[in-house]
Amino acid sequence: MAIRTPAPAYQATKGSPLDVDKDFYQSIGSSSSRELIESLEIPIRSGKAFSVPRGHVCRISTPYGPQVGDLNLWARENPRERFWASRTRQLHRSHVTTFDRLWSCLPYLRPMCTIVADTLTGYSDEVGGRVHDLLGTRCDPYVNQMLSGKGFDFHCHSNLTRAVLPFGLAESDVHDVLNVFQVTGLNRDGQYYMEPCPAKPGDYFEFFAEIDLLGALSTCPGGDLSTWGWGKDSDADDMLDCCRPLAVEVFKLTDSSLLERWQPPKPAAYMGVHGLKTPVFGQ
Repeated sequence: MAIRTPAPAYQATKGSPLDVDKDFYQSIGSSSSRELIESLEIPIRSGKAFSVPRGHVCRISTPYGPQVGDLNLWARENPRERFWASRTRQLHRSHVTTFDRLWSCLPYLRPMCTIVADTLTGYSDEVGGRVHDLLGTRCDPYVNQMLSGKGFDFHCHSNLTRAVLPFGLAESDVHDVLNVFQVTGLNRDGQYYMEPCPAKPGDYFEFFAEIDLLGALSTCPGGDLSTWGWGKDSDADDMLDCCRPLAVEVFKLTDSSLLERWQPPKPAAYMGVHGLKTPVFGQ
């Protein structure tokens, strides 16, 4: 018997807010008219924050081979507007790729960026795992302590927390991530699993900033996840040889004609009154 394929709950019908101009974003992703304005390398088991002005392109790459990175995004001038992983997963897919967008939280609900290039587009392994994960979230010291009884200060949650402190943010601003270069899936019992990262030296993931962004990226302490584990028998030192730096580059587009038909997205049109009325004295 053929297995029925359910229709997605949210569909990018032509002309809908989920329908992107692929020709436009392809021209951005393939353009060589770029000026590098920032470049940084993130050492193993650490995190760094960076700005991406609207209309610019950010590239995250694996210069030395496979390595998972945990990405957070905020609106640069209003960090209450931040990446909403679960809604992005619903609107697009569990593992994002070229032409998918990363959306912001309520009450803003707008595309923060659009993916314009991905050297791992179409990747799927023999068990159905896919790359650039939105199913899971960042590793953190609280779960680690609970499962192993050990303290460890270099999980992605901690790395991101340290990275954003100089920008006036705190641990409470760190949120669910996009796991860049991470392969995951759900098994037959609906349980989350992780597979080794397939990235090779020079693979990259690029996005176009729709609004002014503050980004933070952590190099996962599990490295390429080829020996990752939780529990009393796991040891962070066992995974050290699997860890590699990641690179972040921010580019200004020097061909102004590329952006002639682009407009930064506005926040959601809903006024946010939620059926409530302001009381008026005397009425």
